[in-house]
Amino acid sequence: MKSLYIDDCANSTIDKPMLPVVAATAKSLPEQANALARARAFAEPLLAGETLDTGENILAHADAVAHILRGIGGSEAMQAASYLVYACDHLNKPQEVIAKAFGDNFAALAMETTKLVRVQRHARQTRLSGDVATHAMAQTTAMQTENVRKMLLAFSRDLRVVMLRLASRLQTLRFFAASKLPVTEGIAAEALQVFAPLANRLGIWELKWEMEDLAFRFLEPDTYRQVAKLLDEKRVERETYVEHMRAQLESDLNANGISAKVSGRPKHIYSIVKKMRGKSLDFEQVYDVRAMRITVATVPECYGALSWVHSHFTPIPEEFDDYIAKPKVNGYQSLHTVVRDSAGLPTEIQIRTQAMHEHAENGVAAHWAYKEAGAKGYAGVSASGEYDAKIAVLRQLLAWERDLSGTQTQGVFEDNIYVLTPDAAIVELPQGATAVDFAYSVHTSLGHRCRGARIDGVMVPLNTPLKNGQTVEVTVTKEGGPSRDWLNPELGYLVSHRAKTKVRAWFNALALSETIAKGREVVEKLLQREGKTAIKLEDLASQLGFTSADALFESVGKDEFSLRPIEQLLRPNEPAQFDAEAPLIRKPRSGDNPSKGGLLVVGVDSLMTQMAKCCKPAPPDPIVGFVTRGKGVSVHRADCTNLAEMLAKNGERLIDVEWGLKQAAGSSVYPVDVAVQAQDRTGLLRDISEVFTKEKMNVIGVQTQSIKGTAWMTFTVEVADSGRLHKVMGLVAELSGVRSVRRK
Repeated sequence: MKSLYIDDCANSTIDKPMLPVVAATAKSLPEQANALARARAFAEPLLAGETLDTGENILAHADAVAHILRGIGGSEAMQAASYLVYACDHLNKPQEVIAKAFGDNFAALAMETTKLVRVQRHARQTRLSGDVATHAMAQTTAMQTENVRKMLLAFSRDLRVVMLRLASRLQTLRFFAASKLPVTEGIAAEALQVFAPLANRLGIWELKWEMEDLAFRFLEPDTYRQVAKLLDEKRVERETYVEHMRAQLESDLNANGISAKVSGRPKHIYSIVKKMRGKSLDFEQVYDVRAMRITVATVPECYGALSWVHSHFTPIPEEFDDYIAKPKVNGYQSLHTVVRDSAGLPTEIQIRTQAMHEHAENGVAAHWAYKEAGAKGYAGVSASGEYDAKIAVLRQLLAWERDLSGTQTQGVFEDNIYVLTPDAAIVELPQGATAVDFAYSVHTSLGHRCRGARIDGVMVPLNTPLKNGQTVEVTVTKEGGPSRDWLNPELGYLVSHRAKTKVRAWFNALALSETIAKGREVVEKLLQREGKTAIKLEDLASQLGFTSADALFESVGKDEFSLRPIEQLLRPNEPAQFDAEAPLIRKPRSGDNPSKGGLLVVGVDSLMTQMAKCCKPAPPDPIVGFVTRGKGVSVHRADCTNLAEMLAKNGERLIDVEWGLKQAAGSSVYPVDVAVQAQDRTGLLRDISEVFTKEKMNVIGVQTQSIKGTAWMTFTVEVADSGRLHKVMGLVAELSGVRSVRRK
């Protein structure tokens, strides 16, 4: 496979050294002496005559993977593992045999990589069936791709596994390109959507570019050939132009006191197509088909070079970006500009210092999406920052790979685990999750009916913690529900919040069902005693103010609704009587006096009262009372919405109340809530508080929230007369930015 370059279209990248991502530092551990040669000699008799499912000879594949790893700076230990991974399939007890011959670290690396290879192969080969249970497990292609990506990162605690898989996938693509054999769509798609972005994240640019071009060539051969032809048609002309401009730029900049190195910049087919599609451009509009990079020593020289370039060429203003003054979130710095020469031909030029260039090529500047797509707005591409912090750590660990080659890296991806359904769909779960958590994550009904579990084909208790890469299968009953033991944290059946919520909801629904059944039984017995069994239950509930018969039964089952209103409805000619549980009420008499300064409950002396917190009444608000169970009379404003709902269900509990003498005289104060909506600004809270202070109203509580420039505030103030409050609210409404003021 020959990648197409702007400055060197004919050079193959297969034998080209890749940019190193790891540092050569520590000496080999004793168990690693001559590890590479020993590993190949160990694996050769096992692999020489064997082939992969792609048709490639396994030993040749392992040789090529080791060569790729050497090119990106991988240690001997990592290269040796490329042979041991494939030897595992041909050993009865691979962990024991490899550990004895090479040490525990080699065995762990080989086994973890082998497990991941098998999982990915299974996921590619298996397709979801169409039955109901499996259909519930189906995921969209986008979700599954994202899960494969996460699994690749989180699967193993030894980060070298990731490097081995990247190198192996690149070699598989090279094999198909060289052999001209048809490649399966799954292999190419995974390479383009998962492996290449991962290589990009790790800063392994040469591997990323080659993998993208190869995968795209297999997925869209016609488009690939079309763009390759367009590039090749003017290759000689373009190379001549770029070389002439490069030499002239470098000479002129140095002659003007700016020590600069100018080079042509390679452009790959897939990146050209992505830019054409992302920005809806024709091939001729892709400016950086002709592209150069100017490298200088200092930041001032960057701007000096930019000034010279803009003064000698015609810049395209909308294509200029200053990532030095305002670096990208990942630390990338450079000046980007597009200029036209005297003939009108566009050329993209990047200007940066050598330090900026090294960071861009080898640092944590790599991102999942092309060129900050989320911020730049490329169509169909989005940048994900979810793993940036972890990848930064990963990148540093890889830089010290030789030091770490004898130890396993712990704790980098410990937030979640990734397990498989029997049909190879990937399920993401929190650490410590069990088969019950797994069942609920697939489908609520599956969780409710879960009764047993197999992990990798072995029956296990339901509270067994799952591990990365395991295949989980649950056995279910046709009917039934969860066990209350599952909610006991000491028993360890549930870890995920979703599963716990589903179980609680099931038991809540069960309790509600039992309450409704109890209420229905009571109501139906009453109808039988009254000889009214022909009446429609829905009509009865409607006449009593309920939205449905079940709502009536629920209220009766909870003992929140007396049967007396039902009896009165069934016996319309009998005089109304109050609930026996309610306080005795007598008609008001002329001699009745208000309580000593307290609220007067009409017809009742010294009855306990309380102000409703929902509407917070204050004199002279029109008020009414509601007889509660065990707490006396709750006093509400007449326009209280909560009161209206309660009266719809318990209308017989309404009672007349009025303000006493002290309240009418304003000798007491009451808390009142005032809601303010305003345009958020500096000093808004201070200005409103000053109004209340000047009007001598004591503020006893403030709640504020700002959403998208709008401030929502609730002030709790003490008032003796709600009528005076309207004046103060009017003053608040006149403040700058205030949109509305109302009493809650």
